[in-house]
This record gives sequence, C-alpha cells and structure tokens, in this order.
Amino acid sequence: MIKYIEENNIGQLTLNRPEKRNALHPELVTQIKLKLNEISSNKDIKVLILTGEGKSFCAGADLEYLNQLSKFNSIQNEKDSESLAELFLGLYNLQIPTIAAVSGSAIAGGCGLATVCDFIIADKATAKFGYSEVKIGFIPAIVSVFLIRKIGEGKARQLLLTGDVIDAQRSYEIGLADMISDNVLEDAKIFAEKLISNSSLGMKLTKKMISDISNLSVKDAVDYCIRLNTISRSSDDFKKGLEKFFLKK
Repeated sequence: MIKYIEENNIGQLTLNRPEKRNALHPELVTQIKLKLNEISSNKDIKVLILTGEGKSFCAGADLEYLNQLSKFNSIQNEKDSESLAELFLGLYNLQIPTIAAVSGSAIAGGCGLATVCDFIIADKATAKFGYSEVKIGFIPAIVSVFLIRKIGEGKARQLLLTGDVIDAQRSYEIGLADMISDNVLEDAKIFAEKLISNSSLGMKLTKKMISDISNLSVKDAVDYCIRLNTISRSSDDFKKGLEKFFLKK
C-alpha cells in the first residue's frame, strides 16, 4: 500500500492505492506509521517527501472502512481515533523536514496528512483541499489541532464548518499550501535539496522549538529557547557551520 525510495539523503514515501484514490485504510495507516519509525532512526535521511500514486494525493477514508465505522462501538471508535492520531503525530513530530507534494485531491484525512507536513507544494491545475467531514456528520477532530496552528482559527473555521473544497490558489492564499507548482514532485525534490544544505541539528531543534513554544507563556518560551540555543551552540554542526561561514569571508 506504500512505496518508499531513498536518493541523495531524500526519502520519498508514496501512498500506493491509486485504484482507491489512496484512501486511508487501517492497513495503510499502519504501514505509514511503521515506515515513519524506520525513517526516524535513519540518520542518512535528511528530508521526507510524501506524495500519492495516480490522480489523487489521498481522498480521505476508504469508503468500505467508513461504512464499518458506522457500526463501531465506543471502544472501537476510540482505538481507531488513537491510531489516526499516532499517524498525524508521527508525521508532525518527525525530526526531519517533511514536504507534502499534492497532486489531485487531498480530502478529509488526506488533507490532514498534508496539513501535518512542514510544507505543502500544490499542483496548480489539479490540487484540491478540503475537510468534508461535517457533510456526513463527522468532525475533523484530530487534525483540527494542527490546522488551527498552521492557518489560524478564523481560516480554519471557514474550511472546517463549510466543508468546502478549495483549489491550489486558494490554499496558497490562506497559508495552507506553501508553493504552487506545475511539477510538484520535481519542485519538491528541488526544495528538499535546498533544505539538505542546512544543518540537520539546526533544523531538528528549530522544528522542536516551533512545536513546543506555541503553548508556553512568553517568559517560559524565552527560557525554553535559551536552553535550545545553548544546545545548538555547543554542537559540532554549529562549529563546522561557523568555520564554513568565515572561510567564505
């Protein structure tokens, strides 16, 4: 259900259910989580690109599985929600930068997968984003935590309460997509190569800082950043980076 390749320190994870528009299914969710665990322990991978095979990025929940959900009891629903939360958190907390290369539909849980990535590159002609859960009595509960952080409460309300599907241009205007492209996978690789030129430790600590400080008071956030600053300044990455900087001078 997934394909994975590594090249030049870039991992590319592809959802591979094109006949189902790469819809999320428990087995697919499990496979992604296992692969993310492998990637997190692979020091050779500096950036991860997430994409979908075929004409869709990810069309949300598998329809057959969605039908099963309607018959779940509370314990089953809680367990299923926890599994999805583990997927989103695993991708969000991955220590390397993540790029969603979105062609076609990214709907509901599929839009959630893109949202928890650090960057979204959207296909100018085909990319569609939306949280359609309210149209069928669902709520986009777990991913709302990440969406509000990314685009703010006001714009999140527009997406979540209307269930509207928006195109690449609109997704860029509201800050969901970071780039619009005519060739998303190629541009994702170019952007990944740019990120690789940065310090791995620097990006790792910066990701952690951005994630952690949002729930702290200003004073606690500053104190926390002082500790991270101390760690980064004591690292080999910093010393080597400084040497390169002065050599260029």
